[in-house]
Amino acid sequence: MMRQAGRYLPEYRAIREKADFLTLCKTPELAAEVTLQPVRLVGVDAAILFADILLPLEAMGAELVFAKGDGPTFPHPVRTRQDIDRLRVPDVEESLGYVFNALRLVRRELDGQVPVIGFGGTPWTLAAYLVEGSGSKDYGHLLAWSYEDPAGLAVLLDRIADTSIAYLKGQIAAGAQALQLFDTWGGLLSLERWRALALPPLRKIADAIRGTVPLIYYVNGGGHLLEGMRDLPVDVLSVDWRVPLSKVRQVVGDRVLQGNFDPAALLGPIPEIERLVARVLEEGKGGGHIMNLGHGILPRTPVDHARAFVNAVKRSGG
Repeated sequence: MMRQAGRYLPEYRAIREKADFLTLCKTPELAAEVTLQPVRLVGVDAAILFADILLPLEAMGAELVFAKGDGPTFPHPVRTRQDIDRLRVPDVEESLGYVFNALRLVRRELDGQVPVIGFGGTPWTLAAYLVEGSGSKDYGHLLAWSYEDPAGLAVLLDRIADTSIAYLKGQIAAGAQALQLFDTWGGLLSLERWRALALPPLRKIADAIRGTVPLIYYVNGGGHLLEGMRDLPVDVLSVDWRVPLSKVRQVVGDRVLQGNFDPAALLGPIPEIERLVARVLEEGKGGGHIMNLGHGILPRTPVDHARAFVNAVKRSGG
């Protein structure tokens, strides 16, 4: 499940009471422990590395702060070509080695019980946070830059792509057996502009990773982008819950799909969760389908509901 290690688990909250978020991310023993919690407590079929997609931007020299109640912020946003010059090309082993160490600990602890999935954000989504300085309702700074100076924004996106490639390859070397790229804000763009702005750095990453481990691409709110996703050089297309899988497949063909279960459905009664699992699995027939949530698990989700979701999928043979 997306965000399968997180606030819905009392065991995770107990660790967070002792460590702030960045300390948790940067302490391999703690990051490994929360990575393993969903495997032990919920019974998921893969461990997803616990980290944050913004860590590579910090490694590039962008100050990253997690303020209580405000989420991640960049006190000095990057909004011009001159601002890009402040960013460096990091040595990922030196600046992000704690992530790789957490991966090694997870692989050792699991000893082959389930696979381990690493991840990163797409350059477009990482830039969304870096340019705005935080989350945003309209991403006006990013979108304004994309119209006023698309070539300048492309320089930033390409630089993020280069760092992402080194970071993802580092995860593979540390033991990641698959990778997922999250394009949380790809849906902000029309298909034409997604192809012009977000796709080139994304394809650069996909081409660099191809042939190593399976690569999964997820876009949120991207039903209108399916035509562009169809020919992406990735192994799995991960989609949200807004378009039925049968209709997704009409556009993308027999590509392997992931996701499509509404995370809010886990707040409902267990019999309804089981009914909806059966429906999504039925929709996914006709090609490969990996069950997952269509976005991150909600913090209010009861643990027994998350477990019921996993068990319903396993009983179905999905």
